[in-house]
Amino acid sequence: MNNLNSPVRLARRIGSLATALAALAPAFAQTTPERLEPFLTTGTRTPAAANTLGTVVDQITAEELARQQRSTLADALGGVTGTPLFASGANGALASLFMRGANSNQTLFLVDGIRLNDPNTDYQVFLGGACVSACDSLEIAHGPQSTLYGGEAVGGVISLRAQRGVGAPAARVSVEGGSFGTVQGSVAAQGASGATSYNFAAAGGHTDNDRVNNSFDSATTTLRLDHTVSERASIGGTLRWFHGVYGDPGDRYTNDPDNQTREENLLATAFADVKLADAWTAHAVLGGQDRRFVAESPRVGRATAFTVVKNRRAVLDAQTTYSGIERNRITAGLTAEANHTRNTGFGNINKKQGLLAVFAQDEFSPVENVFLTAGLRSDDFDTFGRATTGRATAAWLVAQRSLKLRASYGTAFRSPSFLDLYGKSAFYIGNPALRPEKARGWDAGADYYLPGKRGTLSATWFETAFTNLIVFDFSRSPGTVVNVERARTRGVELSAKTTLPGAIETKVSYTYLEADNLSQNKRLLRRPRHSASADAWHDFGGGVSAGTGVAFAAQREDVDAKTFRTIDQEDYTVARIYAAWQVNARLTLKARFENLLGEKYEAVNGYPSLGFGAFAGAEWKF
Repeated sequence: MNNLNSPVRLARRIGSLATALAALAPAFAQTTPERLEPFLTTGTRTPAAANTLGTVVDQITAEELARQQRSTLADALGGVTGTPLFASGANGALASLFMRGANSNQTLFLVDGIRLNDPNTDYQVFLGGACVSACDSLEIAHGPQSTLYGGEAVGGVISLRAQRGVGAPAARVSVEGGSFGTVQGSVAAQGASGATSYNFAAAGGHTDNDRVNNSFDSATTTLRLDHTVSERASIGGTLRWFHGVYGDPGDRYTNDPDNQTREENLLATAFADVKLADAWTAHAVLGGQDRRFVAESPRVGRATAFTVVKNRRAVLDAQTTYSGIERNRITAGLTAEANHTRNTGFGNINKKQGLLAVFAQDEFSPVENVFLTAGLRSDDFDTFGRATTGRATAAWLVAQRSLKLRASYGTAFRSPSFLDLYGKSAFYIGNPALRPEKARGWDAGADYYLPGKRGTLSATWFETAFTNLIVFDFSRSPGTVVNVERARTRGVELSAKTTLPGAIETKVSYTYLEADNLSQNKRLLRRPRHSASADAWHDFGGGVSAGTGVAFAAQREDVDAKTFRTIDQEDYTVARIYAAWQVNARLTLKARFENLLGEKYEAVNGYPSLGFGAFAGAEWKF
């Protein structure tokens, strides 16, 4: 156990560190060397070229999302290699990721530099309903990443980040309408003036979806402000808000006409980048999150049942990087966090938790075209104790730097939830002796860079072993949870992203996955053995462009929503077409057709996905 007696004391330490950082800012403002590089890469927490990484990292830009007419976070992530995504219903429904076969609660979401989720704070509502905007970029780091980011980074890390505004001020407004009573729109504005820049976007709308009591209303806003204090220091902040109201009828056997869920999720950060010396930089983020989720269930003849979940989090994440040693770049830092969770559902939780973590990583290149990393981290929780993780990667450029051979090995953990540790009812009691779930994983693969920067072909073999998985023990009365189960996932990821002659851009991915519960000798649920996606886009000239996409999933098991038996869930293939006509420099008309073949399928058993849909819209730039 650590020596933090309460989250209050930890919050005070965070405040003291923030005050010290603010006090140092004037000193940095008095000096004038070169400007700092931005922090971009999720795979190393430092700026790094893609061809030097030993970790598989995908990037999705705002421009790519706009071209494919994908406006939601779930749509944006649906085609990422090795990241099957399944929603329990239509737009706005809970959505889950199974990165490399890890459980849906074993993926870490970073939003503007702080984590969105932990064992007590759910990401599934945000994933199912939040919009991505012209502000945003996405990075996805595959495999165990706890050494850099702490708990929940078992399958990998997804980083959603608002980008810095650049260039002359510009703005755009878009509207769209179509099937299922859908009406939605967005506004975005960004630019820079002198030492200050801004980037703002707001998006949202309404859809009825396709069932009774299944409408979804949402709003997502994002703001980023940056100010260059001097050539040695810059500061900034972000503010992100998500609001969603979802009519939740349950599965198709339940068809509840009244249930509704609501979520408000607010995240704010303040950050600073400073240059301490020619080869020494520092970056710090002070952030907070306030989430409120309400599930409302009216009942005939009885009072309406409410489940309320409130999550509050204060975070300080700071790191410093030194590159003054030849062929080395050393990064070290700390994360301090205080969180408070109230949950009136099963267990009626009202608990606080403090976390203090330290980490260090060395990126080094012993010879030309060989790039290595090694790191360690210790996370100390005042609720259950310490978790230590490590990670190493290697990348080797050969064949005149056109081919990269790479490998990585890492360990990761997921901490027990408050319900696991302290929940209590007539039929259940928590287990304060629980240990964190653990994983160790490795991968090896190659990336081939096509001549003329025309794209990349990639292949990866991965394998992850899970231990201390937390499961319910039915042999005791009252029941409890224990660390007993083991699991293993392994498979192959293939991807290609190319730019072909004739202004054609293509993106193709395929994943073969074996995901097994070794303790029960059966396949893990909702992990398709085969999953694939493809997208092709062509610029025809004259302002006209069009694209098509397809997604496929096969050989997966699920739980029957009626009988609760394990079943073989049906395969599905979903196709789409999208097109745009840039009428002039300001006006663009758009159209898209989703589930083009009218496939009737359920990503999660009992929850029908939407059928064919047609949508049209317009965008005006000024």
